[in-house]
Amino acid sequence: MVYAEPMARAVVAPAVVELLQRFPRGREFTTTVSFGGDDFTLRAHVRVRRTAPGLAKVSLACWVVNKDTARYLGGNPPREDESFLPPEGTAVPDASLTARVVGALATRLNPGAASRPDGDGHLAIDVPTSGLGAPDALA
Repeated sequence: MVYAEPMARAVVAPAVVELLQRFPRGREFTTTVSFGGDDFTLRAHVRVRRTAPGLAKVSLACWVVNKDTARYLGGNPPREDESFLPPEGTAVPDASLTARVVGALATRLNPGAASRPDGDGHLAIDVPTSGLGAPDALA
């Protein structure tokens, strides 16, 4: 998908940086971010946890909420619950989109990092948060 890299750059990476800068070690912190156009919204659920000094695990699950005119004219407009993963909503992670966004995020935050499954449709990568190898925004 052509939107994976712009989504990673514009909304996912800044969300990761903010979560890592604002919250201390030991707990997992989450947020959901959006990136979209007229007929769709790409959503990403971001989980961040510092796992060791200088290292964090970043997990993502991404999905698409279609908002095209046909849904409105057909009497099936998007519902609010489509914008959230269970238990708050009904969204289902899109494995292909998630893999592409995680790949683009890894390129920005930890080149060469291999993603791995992290449960319920999320993929995880390890990101250095300090020292050699840490992205400028995190160092």
